[in-house]
Amino acid sequence: MNKPFDDAYWMEQALLYAKQAELLNEIPVGAVLVKDNQLIAAGYNRSITDNDPSAHAEMIAVREAGKVLNNYRLIDCTLYVTLEPCSMCAGLLVHSRIKRLVFGATDAKTGSAGSIMNLLQEPRLNHQVEVVKGVLADECGNTISEFFKRRRAQIKAAKKAAREA
Repeated sequence: MNKPFDDAYWMEQALLYAKQAELLNEIPVGAVLVKDNQLIAAGYNRSITDNDPSAHAEMIAVREAGKVLNNYRLIDCTLYVTLEPCSMCAGLLVHSRIKRLVFGATDAKTGSAGSIMNLLQEPRLNHQVEVVKGVLADECGNTISEFFKRRRAQIKAAKKAAREA
């Protein structure tokens, strides 16, 4: 029997998808959805590319998983995502009945899996999601931090060039 992959392995896979987002100049967030130690679906941020505010990595992976599994309920699935989900994505995970969420970097501004709120374990909701945070947190956080550093430098350079023109 094949040895099951661990959380770090699957987070590495999510990081590969985050890099795909970055190639499109999207905020580099990636997600993979796993069931029975097999990749079911994946996604990366596409909000800018698709002109769709809901095109977050989690949303894309969950939509694809529903099609693959032919069910809107994703029972016994784990979602790995490089950044803590926002409230929109956290709500999606509750409604889809994801069993487990594993994320890398926390998000102090919009994180809804424990940072600013915890929708995933809200006892008044009809489903709670098991949450594991901080898997490859440094790698996930650095990916996003470096992206924004480069973006700020590009904006600064563009402003300087405009002033000099």
